[in-house]
Amino acid sequence: MCFHFLEATGVNREDLAGVHISWAEAAEFLNQLPVWEISVVRDTCYRTFPMDPVHSQTDGPEDLEDEEGPTAPPIGMLDQVTGYEGTVAGGGGNYICPPTYPSDKREQAQPQLEWRIPSITEDAAREALMQFATAHCCYSRSPARNMVFQDLTPFNMYRYRLETFTESRLTEWTHVPFTGQSVDNSACGTPPLPWDITIEVPPMFQDFTKKVPVPHTAAAKRCHKCKGRGKYRCSQCAGKGKLKCLSCGGRGLSHGNKRCIQCGGSGSKRCGPCLGRGTRSCHVCKTSGQLLFYIQLTIKWTNNIFEQVADQQIGLPVTLFSNVTGQNVFTDENYQVYPIISFPDTLIDHISHQGVQEHRDKFGRTMCILQQRQTIELIPVTKVQVQWKGQEHSYFVYGTESNVHAPDYPGKCHCNIL
Repeated sequence: MCFHFLEATGVNREDLAGVHISWAEAAEFLNQLPVWEISVVRDTCYRTFPMDPVHSQTDGPEDLEDEEGPTAPPIGMLDQVTGYEGTVAGGGGNYICPPTYPSDKREQAQPQLEWRIPSITEDAAREALMQFATAHCCYSRSPARNMVFQDLTPFNMYRYRLETFTESRLTEWTHVPFTGQSVDNSACGTPPLPWDITIEVPPMFQDFTKKVPVPHTAAAKRCHKCKGRGKYRCSQCAGKGKLKCLSCGGRGLSHGNKRCIQCGGSGSKRCGPCLGRGTRSCHVCKTSGQLLFYIQLTIKWTNNIFEQVADQQIGLPVTLFSNVTGQNVFTDENYQVYPIISFPDTLIDHISHQGVQEHRDKFGRTMCILQQRQTIELIPVTKVQVQWKGQEHSYFVYGTESNVHAPDYPGKCHCNIL
C-alpha cells in the first residue's frame, strides 16, 4: 500500500514521498511521532496540526467540554510592550501622534505671479454653442448658427487648491496561524517605537497604505478560539453530528405513516455545518491549534485636498467648474506652505489663508505633514451677449474644454419624450 507522509516532524518531505509500506508499518511509524493529529485521505497521510499536549489525538465531540471560544483574543492574552500601551486587537487600531521637533522653516517671499486673461473669438463662441445644441436632442441649431453677437466679456475665475500629503501610523495586535515559523520576540531585541521604524515613503501626493510587523513583539500562544485543539464542538448539533429531521419532525414517518424520504426513516439528518463529525475545524488558527501574535504597524499616506473657486457672482454656478480644467498660473510646493498674499483677486488671499489654517489645525498634531502644494488655476470664462429674432440672450463659455452654460437657450422645442 502506498502512503505519502507529508510534513512529518524531523523527516523531509522528499524522504517520505512515495514510500510503500503496510498498514502495520504505518501505524508503528505514526506512533513514533510527537503529538500530531493525523488524517488519512485517499491513501495519503497528512499532518494537519500540532495538538495541545493536554489532550490526546483521539478527542471527539464528547471530549470537548466547551464550544468555541471568543472570536477576539482576551486582553489577558496580549503582552505589555513598552511604547505600545493601549494597543488592542480586533481592528480599528490605535493612532500614534508623531513626535514634535523644532522647525527651522521660515516664511518665504511669494514668487512673482504671471498670467494673462484668456479670451475666445466669435467663431469659437459660436462653435461651442453649436456643439451644445447638438448634444441636446430637442434643441434647434438654427439660433446658434444665425444669432448676431453683441459682446464677449472675459472674466478672471480662479480655483485655489491646497494638497497636504500626510503620514499617519496606528498599531494593533494581530495574529496568524502558527505553523513553526520563526518567532521574533523580545529576546531578539527591544521593540522600536512606532515613529522610529524606518519606512520608505511612496511617491508624493498619492494615497498609499502599508502594513508591517513591529520588530521583537511576536509570541506564539494557544489559540483562543479552539483552546489549542484545532477544532471545537459544533454548536448546531451540540457535537452529535445529527440534527432532527424538519420534514418529519424527528418521527421518521411522513404523512400517511410512510417512511420519510428526507431522513430515510431515521428521524435525523447529518449536520451540515460539521458534515456529521460533531466538530468543526477552527478557522482562526487554521487547525494548527496555535497563533503567532505580534503588533502590526499600519502606515497611511494620504493626500488631503482643500479646493475652492473664487466666486465673483457673475451668474455662473461655481459647481460647474468641477468638470472643467483651466490654466495653471501659480504653483508653490514645500514642506510647509504659507497663505498667498497680494493676489490680484483678494478672494484668493482669503481662501488660501482659510485652507492653510484648516489643514494645520486638522493635521498638524495627529499626523506628520511631509509635503504641501498649493496651486492657482485660471479658468477661462466668457459671457457672450447675442441677439436672436430681436431679443437679447446670453450664455457662458467656460473651461479649456469650452463647455457652455445656456439655461435660456432660445431654440428649445419643449417636447415631452415618453
